Amino acid sequence: MNPVKILSVDDEMDLELLLTQYFRRKIRKGEYEFFFAHNGLEALTVLLREKDINIILSDINMPEMDGLTLLTKINEMHNPAMKCIMVSAYGDMGNIRSAMNNGAFDFATKPIDLDDLSVTIEKAIEQIEYIKKAQAEHSQLESLKTDLAVAREIQQAILPRVFPPFPENSSEIDLAALMTPAKDVGGDFYDFFRIDENRIGVVIADVSGKGVPAAIFMAVSRTLIRTIGLQDFPPGKCLTKSNELLSAESVDSMFVTVFYGIYHIDTGELQYCNGGHNSPFLLHANGLSEMLPVSRNPIVGAIEGLDFKDDSIQLEVGDTLVLYTDGVNEATNSSFEEYGDDRMAETLTALNGKSCKEIVDGQLESVRAFAGEAEQSDDITILALKRKA
Repeated sequence: MNPVKILSVDDEMDLELLLTQYFRRKIRKGEYEFFFAHNGLEALTVLLREKDINIILSDINMPEMDGLTLLTKINEMHNPAMKCIMVSAYGDMGNIRSAMNNGAFDFATKPIDLDDLSVTIEKAIEQIEYIKKAQAEHSQLESLKTDLAVAREIQQAILPRVFPPFPENSSEIDLAALMTPAKDVGGDFYDFFRIDENRIGVVIADVSGKGVPAAIFMAVSRTLIRTIGLQDFPPGKCLTKSNELLSAESVDSMFVTVFYGIYHIDTGELQYCNGGHNSPFLLHANGLSEMLPVSRNPIVGAIEGLDFKDDSIQLEVGDTLVLYTDGVNEATNSSFEEYGDDRMAETLTALNGKSCKEIVDGQLESVRAFAGEAEQSDDITILALKRKA
């Protein structure tokens, strides 16, 4: 343990002897280390040399630079872990009050009662230790905030952000997506990838929980589903294999809801598997909209040994499939009212016929307008796929 460093500033030479004699045991044990100066200018020189002085015991009336001026210079250092104890004659209460009003920790009067001074120093040490602990915690918090900001950038970077994602097929399909985390990092993700010339994989998922654990599980889940999907497994088989791997390694019973589909560009067929995820909306070219049947598969990553089943739908030219996470339909306003499926259906019906980007942006805007000043409680992710030809 490092000694508490104390700087005594006084033009009376006998004070140095008194302090070293009175605190000799603490000095020998390495608990206190004293430094001495005879005026404010000398004190500043010592402070420049010894960066970790903890306590300054300063006389007020000194030549060259008095204690009040020294106190002003110390305040300019903006070091709350440095405490000043001012010393002056008993009758000099005006200067003592000025010192206390300008940030001195405490004061002592001459002749100095060394027993009382010892108690004052101990009190100062307690406050210094508290402040240093708070400063260390603040530094850790700032470091964590920096790490989270970098993690957010990394997480956003692994999601597809270039639209259209398949420009060579832009005359046949339209795709857009967004993810807005509730915290610095989130557990939602979306993905799309080319399986072959005629088929693309489309994924949206929502990991249980929020924050850093969910973000890590999200990255693992995305990598597994994409890797298995690129091996040309049907959606149900892809989620079956993903479930086996995730459930075997799941920590704290984490899981993920997943909608994974394989879209056939030439026919408009979407073969999909819904692993416990929200039912997507299908916006028909004729202006009508419907919600796909509720998932008949369980969540992914919770229980080993499950088989996930496929379903399929046919997208006609002009139809748009909208996928989303429950941060959309379960968003609440300041009155704790829920956005809900009905309001979402109305919003999407009004957006039907627009581009996929306009649809996802419009849906997000609708949720934010509904929530108002209420804090976002869950990640919001929306993905839209439209058959254009």
